[in-house]
Amino acid sequence: MKAAIVAGFVLTFLAQQAPADEAYIVNQISEDVSVVDLDKASVMATIPIGGKPAGVAVSTDGSRVFVASPDGNYVSVVDAASRQVLRRIDIPNAPLGIAAAASGPRFFVAPWHSTQVHAVDAETGEITGTAQVGQSPSGVAVTPDGSLVLSADRDSDQVSIIDAATMQALAAVKTGARPFGLTISDDGRRAYTANVGTNDVTVIDIAERRVVGTVKVGERPYAVALAGGRAFVTNQYASSISVFNVETLATLDVISGGFYPEGAASSRDGRTVYVANWESNTVSVIDAKTLKITGEIEVGDGPRAFGTFIRRTP
Repeated sequence: MKAAIVAGFVLTFLAQQAPADEAYIVNQISEDVSVVDLDKASVMATIPIGGKPAGVAVSTDGSRVFVASPDGNYVSVVDAASRQVLRRIDIPNAPLGIAAAASGPRFFVAPWHSTQVHAVDAETGEITGTAQVGQSPSGVAVTPDGSLVLSADRDSDQVSIIDAATMQALAAVKTGARPFGLTISDDGRRAYTANVGTNDVTVIDIAERRVVGTVKVGERPYAVALAGGRAFVTNQYASSISVFNVETLATLDVISGGFYPEGAASSRDGRTVYVANWESNTVSVIDAKTLKITGEIEVGDGPRAFGTFIRRTP
């Protein structure tokens, strides 16, 4: 009996001591990153970045955070442990969308003023491959198995599907007008684009390379987060979050949120969605089941957090 009590105490103690997941919220106006302890719902560090940063991607192993600065024409490689910028890698033509490779030190970045997506070695800064895509690529995402890279080509109204190993474009799938944010499901089956020109989300079957659905949302959707079988879409101009069922594509609710919501991401357990609000300088905390906002976290000036901004700690 005593052994069981002691074991239970140790497990509880270790759970309490486990490091909390963190959010790396990119603030474009203050040109920095707010590191947020998600358990405490507070900023625990601020990392200067410069160059009007917008895009962000946390490496799969959580050791690095990649931040794209379109005005500075560089990507900052941040050490997550020390919260220091290790190096800046020059990327011309306004790097914006960015995603980490499924393994290894590579990342993929889309310069806004181009028709290209680059594969970059984060250790050497070398561009190891370039795919030719549509005009103004914005959101970038990688399939969970690491085999494919997808880019939302805003001014071509399409999603490009790229072989991650060869960096050859394999296909282009038409979407709604002006696709911007791009999210891939955890099983790698579907991709979701937020189309700012038609106020809807395009749902793509990645293997079949075809559109399987379109969902109307609010005005000027920016990004999509997935949690608990639901999609959460940030509507910039409507200051709201549209929620729909990913299987039926039926709209479930519209949540009134912070002013000008942009980046969105879900927690490890899928119970919580975090939304960066550009004009409010806050991150909204949303219960993915009840669809209620349960808190607000103050961050830097002009949070965009465009990409995968949550670091899931060991």
